[in-house]
Amino acid sequence: MAVGARSGSGDSDDGGEHDDRAPSGAEQPPAPPVESTEREDGSEVSGVSHREQEKAESDGRSEKNQRPFWKELPLLIVVALVLALLIKTFLLQAFSIPSDSMQNTLQRGDRVLVDKLTPWFGSTPDRGEVVVFHDPGGWLPEVEVEENVVQKALSFVGLMPSGNEKDLIKRVIAVGGDTVECKENGSVRVNGKALKESEYLFPGNTPCNDKPFGPIKVPDGKLWVMGDHRQDSLDSRYHETQPGGGFVPEENVVGRAVVIAWPVNRWDALSVPDTFSSQGLAGAASTAVPGAFGLAGAVPFVLWRRRARVRQAV
Repeated sequence: MAVGARSGSGDSDDGGEHDDRAPSGAEQPPAPPVESTEREDGSEVSGVSHREQEKAESDGRSEKNQRPFWKELPLLIVVALVLALLIKTFLLQAFSIPSDSMQNTLQRGDRVLVDKLTPWFGSTPDRGEVVVFHDPGGWLPEVEVEENVVQKALSFVGLMPSGNEKDLIKRVIAVGGDTVECKENGSVRVNGKALKESEYLFPGNTPCNDKPFGPIKVPDGKLWVMGDHRQDSLDSRYHETQPGGGFVPEENVVGRAVVIAWPVNRWDALSVPDTFSSQGLAGAASTAVPGAFGLAGAVPFVLWRRRARVRQAV
């Protein structure tokens, strides 16, 4: 018998090759489905090609919709100015020190940041704090400084100080209800308690030899302020004869100076000196306020206790 010959239907292999096809009765494995879609012209494209086409079109649209930086720059500037204005109005504001009246705590040309947030929550200035306040009237000379449009705009949003702002910076020595005095060659006394001012008083200065005063009762809602450089500070002592009596109304206070922000080598926090936290300094009017708040807080607690006892009895 010849090699490669096969009996049967008479079909033969071309070139003697073996036929690997499965018998006609065998089950064929299902072919994987192929997604297709129709284009507008009626032709079909495979699912993979369609997805790639959609991705390419999406990338093209995103690149087309992306605006160049120079077109977005004006919007960024407007947002920055609005944020600066909000910060100046509600959070912090920078002030420049124009004089030597607060040396050595503050030097001429320093920039300080003033807290404007806490007054919104009812906080009032306290003894020992360095505060910025509007001129109560007659403390500063009436001098008008010429400013250009750019300077006015930058000062409005708080990016630079205005030359026409009638603001001063001093240290709070006494608050409403306090009695303050200082005799020649003596110490400043608040409610009879002598202040130890060596921590902040300008070296070589006396507490008040240039202008002794008192005793003076500070009205409620008013402040008695003095500069740390006593012999170079026109503070409350020098305005006693004016209509305001040398006092600063609390509503004139812009805020408390909390930190020296500029120059960098003078970064420092403006904390309250220890002498203002000594015992016996607070007057009767000041101690009554925490007592009133404590009483107000205790009333609801007592009422709650009484209701609880009634329920238990029932």
